[in-house]
Amino acid sequence: MGAAPSARVDGVKSPARERAGFSRDRLAYLETFFRTRYVDTGKLPGIQMMVQRRGELAFSAAMGLADREQNRPLTENAIFRLYSMSKPITSVALMMLVEQGLVTLDDPVHKFIPEWKGLGVFEMGGASILEQGDIGQFVTRPPPRPMQVVDLLRHTSGLTYGFQQRSMVDAAYRRLNIDTVDRPGTTEDMVRDLAKVPLDFAPGTAWNYSVSTDVLGHLVWKISGQPLDEFFQEHLFDPLGMKDTGFYVPREKLSRFAPCYALGPKGDVVVYETPDKSPFTAKRSYLAGGGGLVGTAADYLRFCQMLAKGGSLDGVQILSPKTVELMTRNHLPGGKDIPSSTNGSYTEAAMYAGVGFGLGFSVVLPTDEPLMPRSVGSFSWGGAASTFFWIDPAEELVCVFMAQLVPSNAYPIHAQMRELVYSAFTDSNVWPHALRNRN
Repeated sequence: MGAAPSARVDGVKSPARERAGFSRDRLAYLETFFRTRYVDTGKLPGIQMMVQRRGELAFSAAMGLADREQNRPLTENAIFRLYSMSKPITSVALMMLVEQGLVTLDDPVHKFIPEWKGLGVFEMGGASILEQGDIGQFVTRPPPRPMQVVDLLRHTSGLTYGFQQRSMVDAAYRRLNIDTVDRPGTTEDMVRDLAKVPLDFAPGTAWNYSVSTDVLGHLVWKISGQPLDEFFQEHLFDPLGMKDTGFYVPREKLSRFAPCYALGPKGDVVVYETPDKSPFTAKRSYLAGGGGLVGTAADYLRFCQMLAKGGSLDGVQILSPKTVELMTRNHLPGGKDIPSSTNGSYTEAAMYAGVGFGLGFSVVLPTDEPLMPRSVGSFSWGGAASTFFWIDPAEELVCVFMAQLVPSNAYPIHAQMRELVYSAFTDSNVWPHALRNRN
């Protein structure tokens, strides 16, 4: 690869050096690649990356602009819209209640949302129903079993997202404004609206990306007796030192909040949402556990570190190691991967060949696909504005990537960062010792 610039280590520009089993030049090339390929070309106004291995922060870089129009550099304490990277946090919160014996994974959801008892599966319904606004005229059939809490965690609930634009069910979601993070009211109102719409498929029979985690957030509130923001703050954010994560950006931190951009119809990058017009700059009554959080890369790294260490961090235990193990197994029907289990039109499903889904995360399965370096048991997820993370327990590796561009599949940044990070290894925890030390 030739010469590479210095790596940004521990937030300070310093000479690149070998640490945590990485090649100094190859790890530094990670910054070179993303800067020249995406930042300098304007494809991504700003990028932040953090790579930790064996408990050591080996690489941290913030490059480009937080605000392109104001020419404001992206700093390492920038605040990002996490969108669906909120989902793992909400899933952990629910599992904390499981550990307290307040809920079980096979509990029917209608135990906590009584109006969902008898919720049917879509059978028939035409466009005229929606045009007339008569949502309740769908023809349904009873599911073989009711939706269970585990279905919400693994997205096998029969719920959907309105943006999928695949069926009459998600058309009803759009009409009822079900899955927008700034919808009026509370999650109580959302679940009442969902009671008016049939399930897209029978619970437990398929995988479909959906509002399931927003419903989980509602359950955390109902079961714990605490609003979701208060539960997160007391039981997750304060204990883990996640000082900049929450459902809105306070006034004193607005200068650190990055605008969000979008890929335009001609491939150009356009402004999607500025901080002054963002719903994330004020307290809201609707607390979306599936996509409503904002936070920093450093905060999210703390959350990932806790999971990588089996549920504890710096003497604070959030979950049991056995619970983390349970969450990071594949729970899809028949042990299948996401593409072969999907019932919807999730645009990124194809990139998850050989990847299943656990209780809040995607999980790498022991298959030969795809052709890229990764470890069986690695788990991850991302957000709509091109944020993502992955945790590789076998290699003691945690990686966080932050940007603010929708859609999240605009560029192959997930695969490229994985390739470059694993290519920078000088050793491996799982490579046979006999081969690794043969010389």
